Amino acid sequence: MKIAEYEREGLWDKDVEDDPVTVTLEPDKVDYLQEKFITRLKTRIVNRLATCYYEKLIRKGDFIIKEVKGLENYRAVKGGAIITCNHFHPNDNYAVWRSIRPEFKKGKRLYKVIKEGNYTNFKGFFGFMFRNCNTLPLSSNPKTMVKFLKAVKTLLGRGEKILVYPEQAMWWNYRKPRPMKNGAFKFAAMSNVPVIPAFITMEDTDKFDADGAKIQAYTVWFLPAIYPDSSRTEKENADFMREKNYRAVKDLYEKVYGIPLTYDSQN
Repeated sequence: MKIAEYEREGLWDKDVEDDPVTVTLEPDKVDYLQEKFITRLKTRIVNRLATCYYEKLIRKGDFIIKEVKGLENYRAVKGGAIITCNHFHPNDNYAVWRSIRPEFKKGKRLYKVIKEGNYTNFKGFFGFMFRNCNTLPLSSNPKTMVKFLKAVKTLLGRGEKILVYPEQAMWWNYRKPRPMKNGAFKFAAMSNVPVIPAFITMEDTDKFDADGAKIQAYTVWFLPAIYPDSSRTEKENADFMREKNYRAVKDLYEKVYGIPLTYDSQN
């Protein structure tokens, strides 16, 4: 199993899924701030379709959000913020969005940072969602990344919330928090906004998915926000917030599951 192999080798951000080949995202192929009418129209339509899709899964019991905890920590942050979360399933971003949706004012959405290949070369319905559900794709093109960073700063400056997976790769139903990359925390430090750590814990149900795996019931946790410190440089703040975020979710993991966090790579 790739997950067990990668854990042993400490390859925390390596993909375990067979993702599509990455096609480079050029600057003229993305409208980060939805400045074009057609972008806004597609976003409205696809968000409605996505909501219908996920709510149907929830009604059928194929997607279970058992509980949301710590909303007071989310509510304490009034302006722009980066939300971080563990990444273990294609549904986890909707679990975060659904948990905080009642808190959003009309017209506000949750923006999601996604991989380049998911935006440029993912087929079918999920590919359509990746391109049109308030997503902010990364890019291997430096000019596109300049555009991306400007958009992130603009969105945070106007009070938007942006979801980032600092673990980077999705590991299917992996319960442990993984070491985090610095990107999410650089974005927060760059714009002088807090990071709100979210973490989703899971428990087995008696239902099985199409692959024969037990469907998980999610509890979505929001932990106290981590603020940048004006006495630190941007790099120092990014490192500080990353380390504090990891410690917070590690402590939560150990509290919820009642076991110390250990990795096979440490054995």
